[in-house]
Amino acid sequence: MAKHIPLVYGGYYHIYNRGNNRENIFIEERNYAYFLNLYAKYIEPVAETYAYCLLRNHFHFLVRIRTEQELVTLNPKGRAGTKSFQNPAGLPNPSQQFGNLFDAYAKAINKAYNRTGSLFQHPFGRIRVTSDEYFVQLIRYIHFNPQKHGFVTDFREYPYSSYNTFLSNKPTKLARARVLAWFDGQAAFVAAHQTPLDEKRVAEWVGESED
Repeated sequence: MAKHIPLVYGGYYHIYNRGNNRENIFIEERNYAYFLNLYAKYIEPVAETYAYCLLRNHFHFLVRIRTEQELVTLNPKGRAGTKSFQNPAGLPNPSQQFGNLFDAYAKAINKAYNRTGSLFQHPFGRIRVTSDEYFVQLIRYIHFNPQKHGFVTDFREYPYSSYNTFLSNKPTKLARARVLAWFDGQAAFVAAHQTPLDEKRVAEWVGESED
C-alpha cells in the first residue's frame, strides 16, 4: 500500500495510482482526454506538471506542488477547481485536489459504464523527489513506461504520454521550458531518452509504483 505522506508546498513528487484490483481505468480513447481535462481543472491550480503517462490500468505524473505564494496569487479566494478545500492557512489542499480529481473521474466512469464501487486504489501513491538525478531519471522512466509494459514497441509512438509535447511548439500546460532547461535543451532531452534506463537504480526510487 502507498505511504500516505503529505504533499508539501513547493515539494516535487512522483504521483501515481492504478485501478482497484488492477482493473482498467481507461476503457476507450475518449477516457484519456476526459481524465486530462479533469486533471487541468483540479490539479493545475495547485501543481506544476513536468511529465505524465496514462496507461490502461495505471498512470504516472511528476509534479511540483506550488508554493504558498503561488497559491495565494492563483487562488486569491482559496479556491481550486469547483470546490474550496482549505487548510488552516486558507490555502487549497493539494492532496484533497487529487482526491477530487479521482472522485470526479470515477463517478463519470461508473455512470458511463454502469459500474459501481471504487475505481482507484487508496490512498494514491506519492514519492518525494529529492535530487536532480531522480528528477531526470523519473521523467525518462515515465516516458519509457508504455514500451516497458508492451503497449508499444517504441515509447515515442505512444499517444498518452508527455514525451512528444517536448518536441512540439504547440501551447501546453506542461512546464516544458523548465524541463528542457533541466536537460540542457531539446537535443539533449532526446539524446537522454535514447539511453536505456538503469533498472536497478530506478527500482530504488519508484518502489511499489512499479506495475
